[in-house]
Amino acid sequence: MPHFFEAAMLVCFGASWPFAIIKTVRAKNPAGKSYLFAALVIIGYVAGCTARFMRDGADGVFFLYIFDMLMVGTDTVLCLYYRRCNERKAAA
Repeated sequence: MPHFFEAAMLVCFGASWPFAIIKTVRAKNPAGKSYLFAALVIIGYVAGCTARFMRDGADGVFFLYIFDMLMVGTDTVLCLYYRRCNERKAAA
């Protein structure tokens, strides 16, 4: 049963990241995004992923951690990209 609740938590957290990614792509302006927050979330996912792998191996919940981590990473990379683009436009 704990596996179910852990998976439910990851699905709920993971469901919010596609919306953040879409918002970043549409706005093309990462103003207000916290890179520290994103880094802490990724570190948390790495810790959970490591604990999960050490305890149960690469099961379905482990891959939810990986998937969520990839989405946070994608949003962070997009934010860095758009920040750089906006800085170039402002300098020109």
